[in-house]
Formats: sequence, C-alpha cells, structure tokens
Amino acid sequence: MIVAVDHVQLAAPPGSEDLLRPFYVDALGLTEIPKPPVLAARGGRWFRAGTVQLHIGVEKTFRPSGKAHPGLRVTGIAAYAARLESHGVDITWDDHLPGHDRFYARDPVGNRLEFLEPRV
Repeated sequence: MIVAVDHVQLAAPPGSEDLLRPFYVDALGLTEIPKPPVLAARGGRWFRAGTVQLHIGVEKTFRPSGKAHPGLRVTGIAAYAARLESHGVDITWDDHLPGHDRFYARDPVGNRLEFLEPRV
C-alpha cells in the first residue's frame, strides 16, 4: 500500500551538478543532503525541504521535458516568487487551477517546476 511519496527525481546532463546546486540551494532554499557513497559515484545531487526530497540524477541523453514536472507546495507564494526572481529565475504565473495561486519556473538545465499555494 502506498503511504507517501518518498522523493521526486529529475534528470540533468553529465557535469551539470555544480550549475544546479546554487539554483536548488540558494534560490529555492533546499538543503543538500549526502548521497550514499555507492550512489554518489553515479553523479547527481540530492536536496531536501522538510520531508520533501528532490533528487537530481545524471542522464547521458538528457533532454528536459516540456510538460512533466514536480508540483511543490509553498507558503507565501508571492514572496517566494520574488525570492526566485531576485536570483535571476524567470517565473510564469498561471491562474488555471481553481483555488490556488501558482507559477512555473525552470532550473538551469530546463527542468520545469510548479510552485503552488492553496487560497484560504
């Protein structure tokens, strides 16, 4: 029986780990967590915010998806959007999900990310 999502994995091209770390740590505010040594040898990075983990795995034939993405729930979405923009991240607001404020952004290798906050 499924009880929770343990993590979400995104792909990235080989050698892009140092490019991605500032985006995920500085802009998004995630904490980098160590990968087990046997997995660290494969490249990539792991990040966490609370109980949410986001893994970046290296893929030789990487191509960012135009549609697939993780949906990340945030609080204070307007301030969070401003934070990302202050780090040079382009955001696109989308008002098509009833009862939510949300926007999309892309990481430095083109992975699409959704950020949303339910309206109270």
